[in-house]
Amino acid sequence: MSELVTGDAVVLGLRPAKLPSRALALAIDLAVVGAAFVLVSIGLAIATASLDDAALAAVSVAAFLLVLVGGPIAVETLSRGRSLGKLACGLRVVRDDGGPIRFRHALVRGAIGVVEILMTFGVVACIASLVSARGRRLGDVFAGTLVVRERVPAGRAAAVPPPPPWLVGRFAGLDLSAVPESLWLAVRQYLTRMHQLDAQVGWSMAERLAGELAERTGVPVPEGVPAGAYLAAVVNERQARDARRVFVAAQGSAPRGGRDGGDGRGGSEEQAGRPVSGVVVGGDPVVGGAGVAVPTVEDEESRVPPAATGFAPPA
Repeated sequence: MSELVTGDAVVLGLRPAKLPSRALALAIDLAVVGAAFVLVSIGLAIATASLDDAALAAVSVAAFLLVLVGGPIAVETLSRGRSLGKLACGLRVVRDDGGPIRFRHALVRGAIGVVEILMTFGVVACIASLVSARGRRLGDVFAGTLVVRERVPAGRAAAVPPPPPWLVGRFAGLDLSAVPESLWLAVRQYLTRMHQLDAQVGWSMAERLAGELAERTGVPVPEGVPAGAYLAAVVNERQARDARRVFVAAQGSAPRGGRDGGDGRGGSEEQAGRPVSGVVVGGDPVVGGAGVAVPTVEDEESRVPPAATGFAPPA
């Protein structure tokens, strides 16, 4: 099964859709468009009952072009290649280089689709899809597009190869905050597919990606470090940072024990319900931590009766 290759010779992990999945998606789209066309036709028949035959024919042709032709073109343009049927089947229309389609691509596919799908009941489209190595119909050939599968099994995803052991941890001080996600994606695609590329092409791509990555981080590539090994080491450093960040977040959300725990045995005096000792400053009571005034020493002594001495004062 052929794969998509960009202009930079990067092999993308997208697989072209074959005839069965495309036929199912087309059937769903035709059912939705047909239902919309019937509803629009009924509404126009009621609204234009007083018109003559020529006007009715013009309105019918306009409704046909608007719903059956313009509808799919508008949906594919606005959704970047995902119609209702393709969305249900996990498919998408992309350019030959893997980028999203635009209005001109959808227009060419829709215009040719009138002939090879609607007028021939899909026979021409089925034959062209079976003959094509990537399952393309005539509209895809003239528009320069391809229908691919977006839902790829997770088990088939290629892992990024690890860096050489002598480079692990060497780039721990790099600032990776300025590296965009598009560059990370390009580096990952190169690392997972570098053994499938031509040696010269792979070397030039590695040099270019390493230069862009060094420009974003502000630190040049060390002398004597191959570009491919440098890319693998930086990606490994980013993965290690992400793993540490997730671990710290998980540890921070876990309940803690100890002195401030919820068992009530190691907390502060306020949490345990014991009185808070205060300090007398200038004879005034000091408010404790719980918001209660702590009695002074004089108050405590005034509450205690004096000890009996056995001597009665004279009257």
